[in-house]
Amino acid sequence: MATETGTSSTAGGVEAVPAQRKPQLDTSKAEWLSAKQGDGSPGDVQIAFVEGYTVMRDGRFPDGPVLVFTPEEWRAFVLGAQDGEFDLT
Repeated sequence: MATETGTSSTAGGVEAVPAQRKPQLDTSKAEWLSAKQGDGSPGDVQIAFVEGYTVMRDGRFPDGPVLVFTPEEWRAFVLGAQDGEFDLT
């Protein structure tokens, strides 16, 4: 069973749900999706959809911690990424 982390801060105007209020999700049978890198190899970030939540992990460490997003949190994350909030340049 995976563990999850959370925060009570706001991101993109959406209040994040603290981890202690999110359910324990069984991700053992999740179908993990990976983006392709520029060279066509699988990316390290993986996501899956489990029981109405979006979960994210580092594919290099599949037994490591899992981030759990509510639908609202996931939408804020995706919109932020599309808007360049996480660009390093």
